[in-house]
Amino acid sequence: MTIRLRLCGILAGLLAWQAVALANSPARTEEFGGNDLRDIRLGMAVTELPDSGYVDFYCATDPRHTLTGWKDWRDCPPGTSGARAIRFGYDPMTSKDGTMVAGHPALLTLLVDDGGRVAGLLIETDPKARLYIRKKAFLLGLQAKSRYGAEGWACTEGQPDAGDQPVGGVYLKERCTKTVGGRALVVERNLFRRPDQDTKSFVDETRISILRAKD
Repeated sequence: MTIRLRLCGILAGLLAWQAVALANSPARTEEFGGNDLRDIRLGMAVTELPDSGYVDFYCATDPRHTLTGWKDWRDCPPGTSGARAIRFGYDPMTSKDGTMVAGHPALLTLLVDDGGRVAGLLIETDPKARLYIRKKAFLLGLQAKSRYGAEGWACTEGQPDAGDQPVGGVYLKERCTKTVGGRALVVERNLFRRPDQDTKSFVDETRISILRAKD
C-alpha cells in the first residue's frame, strides 16, 4: 500500500471521461471553459459538429449499425437515460496516429439527447492497443483530472478481489468524481493483474465519463 501511494503521488506530481452515480458528485462553484474533446463541447447542437476529421460512426449498442455521420444520430436507439450513443473515431487522414487522447489510444462515444444536443462523452483507453502503449493507460486519468482542475475531486479506492495482484508493485482501483462548469465527471483508473492473467496480461485502463450535471 505504501509503495502504491508513493508511486501515485510521484505520477500526480509529474503530470501536475453512470448517470445515477454522477448525480451524486459533489457540486462546486469552480468553472470550466473550453471544449471537452477537440472541437466537441457538452451542450452544443449536433448540427454544429463537423464531419471532417471524424470517421467510423456507428451505434454503440450495435456495431453493425453504421452511420454516415453525426446527422444520423436518430437512427441509434435511446438508452435508459434517453440519450443515443454514437461510437466514432478520428480520421487517419488528419490524425496519423489514429484515435488517441492525450497520447493514449482511445474508444470514443458521443451521447445525444432528444433535443439533438451533446449530452455527454465517454472516453475509454483501448484494451487492444499494443502493450508498450497500453501499459500506461492508467495515466490518462491523471491527465483528465488535471484538465478539469486538480482540486475538488472526491476519490475512493477499491480493495483487491481474491487472487488479484499488483503490477510493478502497484495495485490501483480508483474512482474519482467532480462537478464543474455544469459537467458531472467520473474518472476511473485500474491497474492490477487478475489471477488468471500471465505477466504480460493485466488490467490497465482509464474510463472517463463527462455528462451534464443535474440541477
